[in-house]
Amino acid sequence: MTFRVTLSETATRQLRKLPPEPRSRIVRGLRVLGEDPFRPRPKADIRPIEGTNPRKYRIRIGDYRAVYAVVGRDVKVLEVFTRGRGYR
Repeated sequence: MTFRVTLSETATRQLRKLPPEPRSRIVRGLRVLGEDPFRPRPKADIRPIEGTNPRKYRIRIGDYRAVYAVVGRDVKVLEVFTRGRGYR
């Protein structure tokens, strides 16, 4: 069972602003969401974000976090930001 991973305009803009090295690392990290966006595993520190409706998740990729939602077979990445910024 595979999922299609897409980026929101906000996430795309945030990724474009990053230097090439962390950007490619994040893109590689987001690819694992196509396999299973719910289950934490090595190289995929995934956690649900409490109190979100529809349910949102975050994946940790080094010092960066990506927030995403799963709708059917689609994984929509909403934001990419550094660890210190926090969640909205």
